[in-house]
Amino acid sequence: MDKYFVHESSYVDDNVEIGEGTKIWHFCHIQRGARLGRNCSLGQNVNIGNNVKIGDGVRIQNNVSVYEGVEIEDNVFCGPSCVFTNVVTPRAHFPVHGIYAKTLIKEGASLGANSTVVCGHTVGRSALIAAGAVVTKDVKDFALMAGVPARQIGWVCECGRRLDDTLQCECGRCYQLNNNILEIKKQ
Repeated sequence: MDKYFVHESSYVDDNVEIGEGTKIWHFCHIQRGARLGRNCSLGQNVNIGNNVKIGDGVRIQNNVSVYEGVEIEDNVFCGPSCVFTNVVTPRAHFPVHGIYAKTLIKEGASLGANSTVVCGHTVGRSALIAAGAVVTKDVKDFALMAGVPARQIGWVCECGRRLDDTLQCECGRCYQLNNNILEIKKQ
C-alpha cells in the first residue's frame, strides 16, 4: 500500500519528497526538489514549484501555484485560486535566474479564496487573510487582514473565530496585547 496518493493525471518530478497520508488530486504538478509534509491535501490544478517546502497538514485548494521562494509551515489553509508571487519586479527581458524573494506563511495561517501574497513578506501564525485581500507587508500573528491593499481589521483566535475587545474566544482561549502583539494569555 502506498504511503501517499497521487492521481493518475498528476505529474511528480524526480527528487521530490511526499509525506505519508498526503493526497494529490487531478492535474497537479510537483516540481523537482519540492518537499511536502504528512497529511497534506492538494486540490485540482495545483502547481508546487521547484524546491518549495510545505509542512504537515497543509490544505491547498484548487488552482493554486506555490512558486519557488515560498515556504508554507504546518496546518496552513490556502483557499481556492489564492496567489503567491516570487519576483518583486518581473520583466520578460530580464529574467532573475533563480533569485527569488522569500515568502513565509507561518503555522496555522489561512489565506482566503483569491487572496494574493506579494513576495518578500511573512504571514504570521494563525493569521487570517480575507478572500480577495492583497498582502503587501508582513502580517502579525493572529491578525485579521482584509482589503486591497490588506489592512488589519481585527484579531482572530487560533481556532479562526474573530475576537472582540475582550480578546476572549468562545472556544475558551484568552489573549492579551503586549506592545500591539497578540499573545495567548498565560493561565
